[in-house]
Amino acid sequence: MVYKRFRLQIALRVALLTATMFVLAFLYGREQYSVSSIIVFILIVLQVVSLIFYAERTNRKLTKFLESIRHADFSSSFTDKGSGKSFEGLSAELNHIVNEFKKNRAEKEEHFNYLLTVVQHVSIGIIVFRRDGKVDVFNNAIKKVLRVNHLRNIHELSEVKEDFPDTLLKMKAGDKLLIKIFLEDELIQLSINATEFRMRGEEYVLVSLQNIHPELEEKEIESWQKLIRVLTHEIMNSITPISSLAATVQEMLTDPETDKINVSKLTDDDLENIHSAMSTIETRSRGLLNFVEIYRNLTRIPKPNFRYFAMREAFDRAHDLLKPKLDKFGIQCSCKVFPDELMLLADPDLIDQVIINLMLNAIDAVKEQNQPLISIVASTNLNNRITIDIADNGTGITPDLLDKIFMPFFTSKKEGSGIGLSLSRQIMQMHKGAISVKSKPGEGTVFTLTF
Repeated sequence: MVYKRFRLQIALRVALLTATMFVLAFLYGREQYSVSSIIVFILIVLQVVSLIFYAERTNRKLTKFLESIRHADFSSSFTDKGSGKSFEGLSAELNHIVNEFKKNRAEKEEHFNYLLTVVQHVSIGIIVFRRDGKVDVFNNAIKKVLRVNHLRNIHELSEVKEDFPDTLLKMKAGDKLLIKIFLEDELIQLSINATEFRMRGEEYVLVSLQNIHPELEEKEIESWQKLIRVLTHEIMNSITPISSLAATVQEMLTDPETDKINVSKLTDDDLENIHSAMSTIETRSRGLLNFVEIYRNLTRIPKPNFRYFAMREAFDRAHDLLKPKLDKFGIQCSCKVFPDELMLLADPDLIDQVIINLMLNAIDAVKEQNQPLISIVASTNLNNRITIDIADNGTGITPDLLDKIFMPFFTSKKEGSGIGLSLSRQIMQMHKGAISVKSKPGEGTVFTLTF
């Protein structure tokens, strides 16, 4: 065993090489030993090569180790029993590192399989593809929604819809689309969201697709039902008295015996009643026409004329217009813009209308408070979107009314058409924005415009 020690092996090889060199020196120059000299020289060369090869074992072992790491091949193992503690320690450490790599790879594979299982069981369709169109991942929901079994390249979706692949390839991070496609004569409305990420120097796009057609149909039916209830209520409020008064007038003008019109028997009181009835019919008819005209205006909002304007100027315009009302009720109104030079790309006329509508509602909510206060703040949120908060310390809105206040013609005020908030929401949707409300009865209300 002692001869297997690395140091002893080196020492013995060097000693043997030295002795052989002395033998060569002794034989050199003697003609009778010329063949022996050649043989001894060859032995020296072989011993040098063997010594170098033996000494470079560590380099070869390290090279093998690094190659296994580069190729992710951790099937190799290293052993140097009997070569000394230093070599045995080196082999043990190399084996330990290899085992750690095996463990890390196994954990990554488990994590990948876990995420892949989650993605496959998500009900929302997910596709991950490269900018050249090559698909890396798609889940079972995509197969169900788009009715495809295999998807290697995004261009294969042209069978679903001709321009569908180009639409997906053009999407950027944060883009949202709503598209309609027909599959087997069935209408499908897809809500598509996109995000981007970079991995190993390659750009990837992740899009999620969800068929929202059933939900849209449900909401559409619900919206129609609400609108029909409001329209029916308003029309019946006008038609019922008109019909009743018309029947009364006809009864007063008709002779019950002959069933013909007879005005000769009418008294002054009857004529006065007929005149009053006709006046009421005219008033209610005019109100019904006004209601229909308001409805027409609600559906004829002009297209926005987008241009940049300062938020401070929009607030100043609204404040100057409503200053008489604010002064009348002693309302303190504060307007703040962060930063002060904040600009908005929108239609200033339409946005002015929204701000004025919300300020009028806030005035109605706080005018009976002891210390009425309205606060307007414009800023940029964490998503780099411009928001406008219009807050008041008024009576607030009860929870049962919060989901109805944006419905056309709905109003909880004694005077009002009920189209202000509905109109404001339509204007915000035309600007690709949103309007939301938070309210606590007795504490106040905050309307938020997000662009």
